[in-house]
Order: sequence, then structure tokens, then C-alpha cells
Amino acid sequence: MTDYSVLGNLLVIYAVSIAVVFLFHQFRLPSIAGFLVAGALIGPHGLNLISDIGTVQVLAEIGVVLLLFTIGIEFSLVQLASLRRLLLIAAPIQVGGVIAIAWLGGMLAGLPGPQAIFWGFLLSLSSTAIVLKALAASGESDSLHGRATIGILIFQDLAVVPMILLAPILASPSEGALSSVLLTLGKSVVVVGGIVAAAWYAVPKLLEHIVRSRSRELFLLTIIVMCLGIAWLTSLGGLSLALGAFIAGLVISESEYSHQAIAEVLPFRDSFNSLFFVSIGILMDWRILLQYPAVVTGLLLVVLLVKFVSGAGAVLAVSIPPRSAVMTGIALAQVGEFSFILAQVGQENRLLSGSPYQIFLAVSVCSMIITPFLMQLSPHLARRVEALQRVRHWFPRRTTAHVLETEGRHLRIKDHVIIVGYGLNGRNLARVLGETEVPYIALDLDGDTVRREAQHGLPLYYGDATNPNVLRHVKIEEARVLVVAISDPFMARRTVQVARGLNPKIHIVVRTRYLRELEELHQVGADDVVPEEFETSIEIFALVLRTYNMPQEFVMRKAEQVRREGYALLRRSELPELAHHLRGGTLSDVEVETCRIEEDSPAAGKTLAQLALRPRTGTSIIAWTRSGITESNPSSKTKLLPGDIVVLLGTRDQIRRAMGLILSREGES
Repeated sequence: MTDYSVLGNLLVIYAVSIAVVFLFHQFRLPSIAGFLVAGALIGPHGLNLISDIGTVQVLAEIGVVLLLFTIGIEFSLVQLASLRRLLLIAAPIQVGGVIAIAWLGGMLAGLPGPQAIFWGFLLSLSSTAIVLKALAASGESDSLHGRATIGILIFQDLAVVPMILLAPILASPSEGALSSVLLTLGKSVVVVGGIVAAAWYAVPKLLEHIVRSRSRELFLLTIIVMCLGIAWLTSLGGLSLALGAFIAGLVISESEYSHQAIAEVLPFRDSFNSLFFVSIGILMDWRILLQYPAVVTGLLLVVLLVKFVSGAGAVLAVSIPPRSAVMTGIALAQVGEFSFILAQVGQENRLLSGSPYQIFLAVSVCSMIITPFLMQLSPHLARRVEALQRVRHWFPRRTTAHVLETEGRHLRIKDHVIIVGYGLNGRNLARVLGETEVPYIALDLDGDTVRREAQHGLPLYYGDATNPNVLRHVKIEEARVLVVAISDPFMARRTVQVARGLNPKIHIVVRTRYLRELEELHQVGADDVVPEEFETSIEIFALVLRTYNMPQEFVMRKAEQVRREGYALLRRSELPELAHHLRGGTLSDVEVETCRIEEDSPAAGKTLAQLALRPRTGTSIIAWTRSGITESNPSSKTKLLPGDIVVLLGTRDQIRRAMGLILSREGES
């Protein structure tokens, strides 16, 4: 008879998860914590509703694999190269610092040296799944602290391999053990290198043939096979499945099919990823909290503190500002999912067993549950640290802000534009300003970019725009415009706030990724906010209207109207437009548009009777504006002059024909 126990387990997991996560959502608590609590409820140490934990763990591992795969797709080799300072300096400091402190603490607690080092291995790893999900939910993956956190997490995932290989040596040291580990590690690198090289050559060509078939199902299956296949082959070389999946995603990220690939995989990732968090909750014996409450609580606080200090200190060492360092340290403060895999290796080698193993699980799961809450509070804590730093000068100047360019301590410039962030948007703006001879100064926190661009004579400086001294250095008091073109929402808000305090008259333009950030940016002092989501939709409908041969002026005016109405709706500071009222009321079948009479317009100098819009198109002119004065129901003797604005009422097709008569010379024939 067919065994449907797996289906029953999945139904229990998802049903309980829905109830718990919904309850958490009502109290505005993170969903990740809800999944962990759901796992604890249905696990063997809770209500014991799950009969086959092994199957759940396998499905959870698939979730981690898909998570790392999508991370790899969203990354690129260029981005990975930009994180080299974090990968080569900050990350080793963070991992090595935790191991050293754990070894010292373990020795003081009476643990044997090998076991103390192994505890350092376990605690040095952070949760890639939880942190990346939290960063993505808050839109901070591309922020400065987000990139720093991701860079260190990638290094930690790589460090799992040598840690697993070193575990047997710690358990039973021998003379030939180290050489055996180095040999195995070398073979792993060669095997993985061969797999990656082959995939880099074969994957783009294979995807090209698959795409030609125009079959979405075939494309999806190919992507899944590539993800799981490369991950499995890489695991044969000694690396983890998850890290292999990251490499697979990195391979696909360099192709033009990466966006479609991630769109296809996302639903599967989210479904399986929830199983991972549930499986962690299932593993834990909650009775250990009652048996050793002081030990678990004390160790949890120590772990959070040590990991916070090591994470924040590591990024401070590579000149990340204190504000971002605090948020990075908090994001890395928990114990990671790969620590569970490493703990199982420790059990096999008798480095961890019995009560210590359950205490480790309790501390790890509690740290994971706390993490989403800590990350929500991290911006507030970062603000306090930044305020204290300005007063107390706790950190050296090079970590708060400084300028690497050496043209001179005092710039001679005024009525200029200050560009904060020299990414794609910042570079494009600088190029246009340079071509139009508008003076500008740019600031960025990527030292390599600053040095490279400064060699070409560009006015680009290294500096933290949230620091008032840096803004004073680039003459914020005498600047006309400040453009904030960075991805870090916290840093953008702080920059606007500081700049507005230093120069109340400056015009501030902010680029943001999401509409939800509009309100707060306007509240802290931004004059104009350009959300990428909104501008993309405007560009799309403008392109569509042009394909229907709509007049260019009509398309531009329509875009401006949508932009204006959208911003007013979000800011709730302006009354809706007349057209909005008409379309939403009884006259929903008609359109209301405005049209400006230009010098070369065929309507210029003609009366409304001569123009005869209503007989020719069915459109009525219901109002007109001249010199800022608006009058309704103009008479047929009203003569239209250049600069006048007429308000047209009619169906969409009638208005389109009327605007053709007003704007085009063809209307005179």
C-alpha cells in the first residue's frame, strides 16, 4: 500500500505554519520567528505531530539550496570582485575573532582545547537564510551594511568546508592528518574549478537552445536541473550543496536569461525555504530551557555580544562607517544554519554530544528567533551610536569619513550640484552635468572607485555624506542641488536630514527603489523623490502611447500628470485633479486633458469658432487659462494666444483627434 506519510507531514507543517505566521503577522512580528515557533510546536519535543523528521530535513535542505541559488543569480562576478576587501580582510577578522574568543572562553570554562576550538567553529557562522530574507524584506540588500553583511556571509559559507575537514583532526590529532586535509582540500578546489569552468562554457549555449524552443516548462526544468546538478557535482568535490548552488547561480547570473531564471525559481524557493525554518524549530528540545535556564540565557547573551563586536569591528577595519558597522554586527549576531551541519560532524567525532549539543541547539534557535527583531531595531541603535560618536569621537576619523583626493583642503566652487553615490545613476548624472558644464562634486564610499575615477580628473571624493563635516568640505552651504543616488534607505534619509539642517535652501533630489519610502523622505526634507518602481511604470506607458502615434507633447504631459497625481496621492498634500473626480464619478466615460497653445500651433491666433473643435471632433473646451487666470465656459469669440492652456472634455478618441488639430499643422488642411 502506498505510504502517504510525507504528504501528511507536509500538510501538518503548512497548516500549523499558516496559523502561527498569521498570528505573528497580526502583532507585526517577523514571519521567520513564526516558522521557528511552528516547528517547535509540531516537533517531537512539542505536540509530536511529525513522524518523519528526516524527510522534512531533506526538503529543508532543498530550500537552502534554492535560496543560495537565487542569491548567486542576483549576484555577479563584478559585485563579488567589489567585495574583495570584505572577503579578504573583514570576513577573516570576524570568523577568526569569534574562534579566538570562543577558544579562550572554553579554556577558562575547563573545556579541552580541541573542543573549545570546535565551539568557535560553530559560533563563528551566521544564518545566510535568515539574514538575507530580512535584508530583502526591508529593501536593504544593496545598502552599504547589506553588502558588507553579504560579503562576510559568503566567506563564512566557504569556511564551512575546511572546518568540516578539520573536525576529525581536532577529535584525534595525528602527524599525517593535516597533510591529508590539505590534499583533500586541494582536490576539492580542482574538482570544483573544473565543474565551474565547464558550466561557464556549456550553460550559456544550452540555455540559448532551450530558449529557442519557446517552452516555459522546458526552461524551468532546465534551470532546476542546472541548480541541483551543479550543486550535487560540487558537493562531490567536498563543498556543501548550498555553496554549490550559489556557484550555479553565479554561473547563470552572467547570462541574459538570469532574470527569467530567478522569476521561475522564486515560488519554489519560498515554499521550501519555509520548511528550513520549521525544521530548525523541530530539532530543538525546548525542555532544555527549563533544565538550564541560566546557562542558555547567559550563553545566548555572550554569543550575541561576541558576534556583534566581532562583526562590527571587522567592517570598521575596512573603513565602513560606524552606523553601517553597527547594523552589520547586529545582522551577523546569530548562529547559522550551517552550524547544525557542522554540529552533526562534531557528534560523529565526539566533539559535541549529550547536553552540550542540546544547549547549542537551544542557543542557536533562540539567536535565530531574536535576529529579525534585532534587525528591526538596528537602525534606531545605529542612530544612537552615530550621535554618541559625534559627541564622544569614539572612532578614529578614517572610519567616520575622510577624503582621499588631495587637490586641496578647501574647494573653490559654488552654485554646484553634490552627487551622493557614484553608481549607475550617479555616473550618468555626472556625465550629463559635465557635458552641460554644470559644476558638480560627487561623494562615494568605494575607495577603489574613487581612486580610479580621480585618476581621470573627475571631482569624485571619498566621504560619508551623513557626516556634516564631509558635506561642509564639499561646500554644502553654497551648493544649489543635492542628489542622493544611493541604495541604502537609512543612509539616504540621514543624508537628507543632515543636508537640510546645513542648508535649508538647497534643493534635494533623492533616488529610491520603493514607493513606500516616499513619505518619510519628504518628511525629513527631500524636495523631489524619484522612486524607480514608479518611473519604470511611467516609461512603460509612455512607450506604449508612442506606438499608437500619440503626439510627443501629449505623452510628456500625460507622464507629468501621472507623476504629479501619484506623488500627491502618496503625500496626501494636494487635492486630487479635476480629471480624477470626473473619471471616478458619473462622467467615467469621458476624458479631461489640458493642452498648451505653442507659437507654431495652428490654433494660435484663431477664435474657438474658427477652430471648430466640437463640430470636427466632438470635443468641448470647458475652460482656458491665460497668465495664471482660469475661466470656464469660454465663448466662441475667444481668441487663443501662444501660452494659453485649454481644458478639453470628450472621449479618449475625440481628445486624441482634437489634440492632433491643435498641435499639428496637418490639422489646417
